Amino acid sequence: MNKKLCLTLSLALLPSTTFAADWSNTQLHINNGDFKNPFSRAESNTTVYSLQHSSGYAYGDNFFFIDYLVDDLNDDYQDRDFYGEWYSTFSLSKLGNMQFNNSLIKDVGIVAGFNMAGDSKVMKYLPGVKVSWNVEGFSFLSTLFTAYIDDSEGLAKGGAPAQTNSWMIDVAWGYPFTLGNQKFEITGHVEYIAERESETGSDVKGWLLAQPIIRWDLGHALNMAEKQLYLGVEWQYWRNKLGTDTNESVPQIHLAWTF
Repeated sequence: MNKKLCLTLSLALLPSTTFAADWSNTQLHINNGDFKNPFSRAESNTTVYSLQHSSGYAYGDNFFFIDYLVDDLNDDYQDRDFYGEWYSTFSLSKLGNMQFNNSLIKDVGIVAGFNMAGDSKVMKYLPGVKVSWNVEGFSFLSTLFTAYIDDSEGLAKGGAPAQTNSWMIDVAWGYPFTLGNQKFEITGHVEYIAERESETGSDVKGWLLAQPIIRWDLGHALNMAEKQLYLGVEWQYWRNKLGTDTNESVPQIHLAWTF
């Protein structure tokens, strides 16, 4: 991992460790499926190990994940590579004492975020606004609106081509339910990132990425603690993957363990 990525990850962890958390959740996800290299369109079996953390504290909440990707094709794409995202939300109800009692809106927050990739030396900054919604049955439902500001190292420093700035909208959710005496959850997110231009002068298409997961609370079924061990399927649908003409629709085996 390059030095810039290491420094950024260290800064990302700072808010969760500096302030005492009111609540926190940390999970290890393991996903496996057959993914496409969007540039060559070659397909390879890929395992993604993901450390995912969310927590709330006096001023808002934090969310980040770090992916370690391993595929079975030696093509300089996802060959033991890292990718991570971090978002810190500063709650207006906590900082500004704004109340949303009995409202469809649960909270509004100011977001500071970044996305980063290892080998491609990509860095994006995502300042924006998050709206959390009160919808019956959902454990959480949020909408994120951000800028998508490029600070990548670019071709001159051996990375992927730098890009012009753009914007993003993301919807994330969690919906638990039961069937008989078994517990399940539908969770995931859908994002749209608008088109931009590469430093080479080529267009980078706007993309739509959906990653819904349906999972079974295996821990509950085995008389262990609830919400500790999940088994399920994640479906990745990616139109214009990484801004190319490649579309992808991939089912993955999904395993999640809560620390």
